[in-house]
Amino acid sequence: MAYGGAARGRLAEERKAWRKRHPHGFVAKPATLPDGSVNLMLWNCVVPGKEGTDWEGGYFPLTLHFTENYPSNPPTCKFPRRFFHVNVYDSGDVCLSILGDAWAPSITVPQILIGIQELLDNPNPASPAQDFAYDVFAKNMPEYKRRVREQAKRYPSLV
Repeated sequence: MAYGGAARGRLAEERKAWRKRHPHGFVAKPATLPDGSVNLMLWNCVVPGKEGTDWEGGYFPLTLHFTENYPSNPPTCKFPRRFFHVNVYDSGDVCLSILGDAWAPSITVPQILIGIQELLDNPNPASPAQDFAYDVFAKNMPEYKRRVREQAKRYPSLV
């Protein structure tokens, strides 16, 4: 297999599996290049806010950036810049154990997206990525929840 063939082969299989079955409300698809072909190394995704949480009603855009070393290495997962969350850097990069030390090549795109959805309402204050969100979370929970609900309103469903 050519260099990067393993990554692209795995991603092609992931895409095929996603088309057959995926979690309700989630979107994950490779980016489309100007010529109409797909870029398997960059996926545009949407993570819905979980029902019954302050994130409910939000459909949050996320990109998955894969390298030629996938699935040995995890993708980089990014929300829009300045996304308000304890475990999301100002750059939008997501800080989540399964995208770092707990990564295993068997982890799939649906598992990544469900893990990120879980992280939204269950931040890990022991591993803060954003000082401002962490400070609000630690010192003023009602304000944190208000900001989360406000952010959810900025990302309504597109359908």
